[in-house]
Amino acid sequence: MSSSKNSPPPIVYIAGALALGAIAYSVFGDRAAKLPVSSDNNNGDRPNSQPQVAFDLPNAVPAGTILKIGGSTSLAQVNQSLKISFEKKFPGVRAIPQASSSSQGLTDLAAGSIDLTGISRTLTAAEKSQGLVSVPIVSQDKIAIVIGNNNDLRTGLTSYQVTKIFTGEVNNWSQVGGKDLPIRPILRPTNSGTHQSFQEVGLKGKSFGSGGNFKILDRDATTPLLQALGADGIGYATFAQVAKQSTVRSIAIDGIAPEADNYPYKRTLAYVYKGQPNDAVKAFLGFATSSKGQKSIARSARKQ
Repeated sequence: MSSSKNSPPPIVYIAGALALGAIAYSVFGDRAAKLPVSSDNNNGDRPNSQPQVAFDLPNAVPAGTILKIGGSTSLAQVNQSLKISFEKKFPGVRAIPQASSSSQGLTDLAAGSIDLTGISRTLTAAEKSQGLVSVPIVSQDKIAIVIGNNNDLRTGLTSYQVTKIFTGEVNNWSQVGGKDLPIRPILRPTNSGTHQSFQEVGLKGKSFGSGGNFKILDRDATTPLLQALGADGIGYATFAQVAKQSTVRSIAIDGIAPEADNYPYKRTLAYVYKGQPNDAVKAFLGFATSSKGQKSIARSARKQ
């Protein structure tokens, strides 16, 4: 009886438990909040995901610093816009972008001829095992399906029809609401990141058709693709690069235009570095992922 009289009131135990809980959260909860997240945030790539490394915007970059950037043509305008803003913020620094393709950029990066490369697809497990690390730069980049303005098709297409066209199972415009003309799919080279991304998100991994009316471009570039469309061609390209073109049209898929947030064909654009990034790469990625860098990227989309 006497021991119960001398015991502290229950409220004391409750307050103590709450205090201990608050201390534990401040120590461990804050550490958990800072854990890196996956850098590959689309296309179901979580099993091969990598920790996301954060890059700080530097206060200064030494004059004479040179950064060589290669890779995807889908990032050509982004590279140029970031180059201008980066060099303006840090006088005496040079960023040298040269677009080729996602695959060629990764080859150049592995060879050490460039410091950083842009890709328009996710890294494979094999590429990640070589020490390649991706940093997302543009989320939800749309891949537009384009036809020439003089194409008679005046409706959109379903995703089912798109798959059938690019696998070669549908080969006449009359089968999808157009004139009685053969369909001429214009394909980008197989080393193109946009080609590989479209095969994944548009064809769901199925193989592209070949032969017959299929045309494969010699190089990964949007301008020759648009020029080749004519009245019977169909192709695919980064929407930002074709949105303001006057000679072609982007068509709705399943009734959804590329401008819509729920447009079905989209992917993430990223930069990739190898191993431990050098100071120039750290500075550029710190700038690119900062609010100022993201504004430069947004401006590049409006200019295209």
